[in-house]
Amino acid sequence: MTGVRATARITAAPDGRGGTALPELVGDGPLALRRTRSAEGGTARVTVVGAMSAPLGGDHLAIHAAVLPGAALRVDAAAATVSLPGRSGEPAHYEVRLTVGEDAELHWLPEPLIAAEGSDLRMTTTVELAPGARLVLREEQILGRAGERPGRLVSRLVVRVAGRPLLDQALSFGPGAPGWSGPAVLHTHRAAGQLLLVDPAFEEKPAGARVLGEDPERGEAVLTPLAGPAALITAAAADGLSLRRLLSASVGP
Repeated sequence: MTGVRATARITAAPDGRGGTALPELVGDGPLALRRTRSAEGGTARVTVVGAMSAPLGGDHLAIHAAVLPGAALRVDAAAATVSLPGRSGEPAHYEVRLTVGEDAELHWLPEPLIAAEGSDLRMTTTVELAPGARLVLREEQILGRAGERPGRLVSRLVVRVAGRPLLDQALSFGPGAPGWSGPAVLHTHRAAGQLLLVDPAFEEKPAGARVLGEDPERGEAVLTPLAGPAALITAAAADGLSLRRLLSASVGP
């Protein structure tokens, strides 16, 4: 067996004083976790810092985060994640598993995932939300670094609310993925992403479906209301900066 195996764990819980404590904050291998200052007093903030180049081909990495009932957590990253080829030629695997309890809140806002030339990454994100939980989740995929061809990237996002399916979306880009660069998918664009918002307030005021973005050459996005209650922005763009702008649209309930 080749590659690195590492699992980082985060648990957020109410601290009894109106804030959020982190009784478990354990990094592993290339996944270092740092508690950082949050702009919101009741929210704990954790930043993921890459301790070494990863994921490489053959690596199996995972981050598990649990937000207990009544807690609030924001997770971001210090830099983009770059998927790189390994010596074995095997794909790398990256698993994110998120659990959000009743009346808890999670903002999962990593930096972009870049599929470098020659890489092969399989990424899975699974989210379990209790009734009344709130979620902001952003995913950004950049196909290749500047001036290079993209690597292979297969990504799946599965979200359930109170045990019921809310979203199950799979994306496949790069060498070996049929039609990914055709006019029906990304065409000339090399960045894709989604922003998912789950909030009980959408029950009373659902988001309206609409197209976002004023310059189709730089990118376009679609806002779709979901039964959950939730809203999803799905975007394709020329580059990472254009993608971030599209996913920063205001869609709150």
